[in-house]
Amino acid sequence: MKFYLAPLEGVTGYIFRNALEEYFPGTDRYFTPFIVPDQKHALRKKELRDILPENNRVKELIPQILTSDPVRFVETAKALAAYGYEEVNLNLGCPSGTVVAGGRGAGMLADLDRLNRFLEQIFDGAPLRISVKTRIGMEHPEEGYALMDVYNQYPMSEVIIHPRTRKEYYKGEPHLDVFGELLARSKHPVCYNGNLFTVRDYEQFRARFPQVERVMIGRGVLADPGLMRRLQSLEHAQKAGQTGVEIYRTGKQELRAFHDTIFQQYREIFDEDKNAIFHMKELWSYLVHSFEGSEPYAKKLRKTSSLNEYRCEVGNLFRACNLYPDGPVQWRP
Repeated sequence: MKFYLAPLEGVTGYIFRNALEEYFPGTDRYFTPFIVPDQKHALRKKELRDILPENNRVKELIPQILTSDPVRFVETAKALAAYGYEEVNLNLGCPSGTVVAGGRGAGMLADLDRLNRFLEQIFDGAPLRISVKTRIGMEHPEEGYALMDVYNQYPMSEVIIHPRTRKEYYKGEPHLDVFGELLARSKHPVCYNGNLFTVRDYEQFRARFPQVERVMIGRGVLADPGLMRRLQSLEHAQKAGQTGVEIYRTGKQELRAFHDTIFQQYREIFDEDKNAIFHMKELWSYLVHSFEGSEPYAKKLRKTSSLNEYRCEVGNLFRACNLYPDGPVQWRP
């Protein structure tokens, strides 16, 4: 099994990725939050900083591109190739209203003829391998079958499927029945993405789809940074035919070091504490799920505005709350 970290805008930039690789190794592939090329820039300053090889100390990084303009896509792919990248990922899954209104992300799934023309042009012009991260349609899950017929026409390196429609955003349960059909129909390697938040979620998915060899996890890793390593140890134990083996457990000391590393580097790149604290609060909205009885402390943490207040409340939470020994038992965003 290969484990991928899903890109989340504003959270999984190079600072988070490097810290995850250092303290909780186990991720096979990382994906950047989407790059949005415009007429003036293939890569803007923030995006360039995130993809620079010298800023990334991870095994494999795949830049993701969000655009409906094939010319901009090809230009961006060429710019990334100049930095040594060999593959890019096309975002056909973002359900954001502004993104979809611009005909990008999941909005491209509404017109298969237009999507076909777009794919034809980028596969003809881009100098890199191209993978696709997609939803299964705009309104109805069954739209995914026609989408797969389109994808099968092109030499994609892999298809990452989030089996929800754009209309569903992240609500409800993924359509695993449709995913199973698409898995069987795809001519390309398939990676699964969606609602793998805990070890239990992963085990249930694995039991249903033992043939799947790639999964992408996002919010589950933000809540439990040790999740990838936990799943890796579980896979190794099962492969060796071992039963009753205790899988990897996250230590509070290493989780604190992980937090402190990210926070310090945010303070350095933003050059002011307020913005760094804002970014850490976004991470904490997930991370609190790793701690037993953390809500009263997390509530105080969310109200902090100064460096001293933030450090005090983080310290209180780490001292007062224990980690769930095997990761969060069950949680949903």
